[in-house]
Amino acid sequence: MTTTTPTEAANRASTTQRLSWPPLVALSLGYFLVMLDVTVVTVAVPVIDDSVGAGASAMAWVVDGYSAVFGGLLLMGGGLGDRLGHRQVFLTGLGLFALASACCALATTPTALITARLAQGAGAALLVPTSLALLTTSYPATAMRAKALGVWAGISGIAFAAGPLVGGLLVAGLNWRAAFWINLPIALLAAWLTCKNVPAPVRQVGARGLDPLAQLLGAIGLLTLTGMFNVTGTSGWASPVALGAGALGAVAVALFVLVERRQEARGSRANPPLLPLSLFRSPGFASTAAVGVLLNLGYYGMLYLATLYLQNERGYDAMDAGLALLPTVCMAVVAAPLSGRLTARFGPYLPMAGALLLGAAGFTGWLLAGPHTPYWILLPALIATGLATPGTVLAATAGIMQAAPDENAGVASAVFNVARQIGNSLGVALFASLTSGQDLASDQDLASGRDLVSGLHTSALIASAAFLTAALLALSSWRNSKAHGAN
Repeated sequence: MTTTTPTEAANRASTTQRLSWPPLVALSLGYFLVMLDVTVVTVAVPVIDDSVGAGASAMAWVVDGYSAVFGGLLLMGGGLGDRLGHRQVFLTGLGLFALASACCALATTPTALITARLAQGAGAALLVPTSLALLTTSYPATAMRAKALGVWAGISGIAFAAGPLVGGLLVAGLNWRAAFWINLPIALLAAWLTCKNVPAPVRQVGARGLDPLAQLLGAIGLLTLTGMFNVTGTSGWASPVALGAGALGAVAVALFVLVERRQEARGSRANPPLLPLSLFRSPGFASTAAVGVLLNLGYYGMLYLATLYLQNERGYDAMDAGLALLPTVCMAVVAAPLSGRLTARFGPYLPMAGALLLGAAGFTGWLLAGPHTPYWILLPALIATGLATPGTVLAATAGIMQAAPDENAGVASAVFNVARQIGNSLGVALFASLTSGQDLASDQDLASGRDLVSGLHTSALIASAAFLTAALLALSSWRNSKAHGAN
């Protein structure tokens, strides 16, 4: 007599069942808000500056402070979700994000706007890892989960790439405050759908500790490191602020590793480590986290430069630049569901490697960019990288969640998103510094066609190399998984 495990039964049932949409829509809406607000503000910078009287330094924090706090607190958000319940922390993050958005819309001073943006980042750090953990538990069958991840990743990719276009439309049609007011009805809808359609997880007997020292060290380390990358955009790589933040971050991360290693060695079930370091010994976990860094370094660093190129070199306004980047948005609609199907059939690593190789080839198309290059010549690069990035995100998300046990789903999601956020900050800072002959690219330098185009070409080669390296890591993980008898 043969027996069937719950997972095998769920997988078998998933072949005849359709995807349940209400939980997926609820969880995707939260991630949509987070990704949209990473980029929606960028095209509104001049208008916001005039409205609240912020200088260049304050505006840098309005744009980048959100990402810094988001990346810095992600690990804490994942750990809190694993310990306090993913749905509870997800709804708390939604509420905080909505409240902070309202404060952004009402802000009349730079200080108030920066504070509200930092609070937005904290809310985002709570809801992103928990949304993925809830999605994982809502779709336990491997094939159905891959399809759900395809939609989830596609929506988030659309949100990030659509940010400049949405921001341009709202600024042109209404005002910059509308870019924040729009978050409130979406957040309320996501909360209502979550309460109605996403069941609360069964609480385990016995509360687990929250590892406060690790929480503090992890937050300090990630906040200062992401903050270091962000501050280089206004102060330079060799500035005392950047060097000091980097040194503090390195010390905090080193202490975090020591504390977590000691905590894991104790083996206490009542007070487990915030980030079990043994996860990085799981096949595919560390390499997929590295893929996250390389992916965002290349794609979002180049997206930043592409926006500068279109506006500063080609003379596009915010609306035209957003429309020119529309192919990247459209490709996410195709790439993420396709990647979901391929991941369900072949496992995460082969689709991941294929998408990354496509992206590596696509970045070389930016080598054709010049002061008067016709737009259609650059279109293949936009399409190729637009297909590659959301496809990689989906496969890599499935890979890192597959490599972690269910009880660490929130932390695994947080690790991957932390890796991506670090890559994003590093890519933007690095590529911005390459657009001028100085260590820091001033507005005047960025307006120089020679420096901008030359830096764009160099950055394209670096982005291509990053994607190629990530593809090799994915192929290595695939070989290892075959050796362990998995996909």
